[in-house]
Amino acid sequence: MKTIALVVNPFASRVTEERTHEIERVLSRGGDRVTTLLTEHPGHAVELAREGTGRADALVVFSGDGGFNEVLNGVDGSRPVGFVPGGGTSVLSRALGLPRDPLDAALQIAGAVAAGRTRRISLGRVNGRRFGFGAGVGVDAELVRRVDARGRATDGRRPGDVYFVWTLARLLAERRGRLEPALEIMGVGRAALAFVANADPYTFLGRRPVRLVPDADFELGLDVVAPVSLRGHEVLRLLGGAVLSGLPRGAANIVRLHDVEGVELVCDRPMPLQVDGEDLGDVERAVFTVEREALDVLV
Repeated sequence: MKTIALVVNPFASRVTEERTHEIERVLSRGGDRVTTLLTEHPGHAVELAREGTGRADALVVFSGDGGFNEVLNGVDGSRPVGFVPGGGTSVLSRALGLPRDPLDAALQIAGAVAAGRTRRISLGRVNGRRFGFGAGVGVDAELVRRVDARGRATDGRRPGDVYFVWTLARLLAERRGRLEPALEIMGVGRAALAFVANADPYTFLGRRPVRLVPDADFELGLDVVAPVSLRGHEVLRLLGGAVLSGLPRGAANIVRLHDVEGVELVCDRPMPLQVDGEDLGDVERAVFTVEREALDVLV
């Protein structure tokens, strides 16, 4: 019999008490003992992952990407971790190949625990903060901030994809339809914004993957895609191409770095930074590094 610590964010969009009990039952089908720990405030999942999971053989997280990111910043890599999608998008679990449905994902994770089946992945860091799938400086992070500012509906859900696209269009209108170089990629050149990825896809729009950094891979170093400058219609075309077929590898006016150990960005002025869809505030400097083979995940 194995012991499983289940960390649950009850405030995530798709997490309910009933679903939590169902996931507990799924994880315990093989006779494993499941101990459930509920987060109570921002940052609590970091503490639980670091101190509250005792000597459990495996750690499973039922949350959205924000809770996933907190757990990544609390674990020490000594036990495997599983990610059950409980958020509106849950990029990390889906990028790892798990189903979008929480119970289906929990069933696969339970099978992985029983079989001892894991995948060793790398993690990214920026200014000391770990991330699982991606980070961004500039418009990408500004979008995260504005969507967060809208708040949640009464059912706990964040605004959907339509609001995201509307917010992007409004932001571009404020910039008069053009994104000019605003940061320096040290040793490489200028860019208007930067996507830094540890995995592909970078995010999802509904069921469709957004492949802005198509060469990124959990088993490799970091990838960077940084447009030098963009007009409004080019932004929308870039996003549309990333959704339909993936960002073309030969696209002009874009800086690309593949499988790098790290990269430093220096901004002309304070710019927004996000990791795994979480707003980290404004920065003038962002230092990215990779932790290769940092974590075993249950898949």
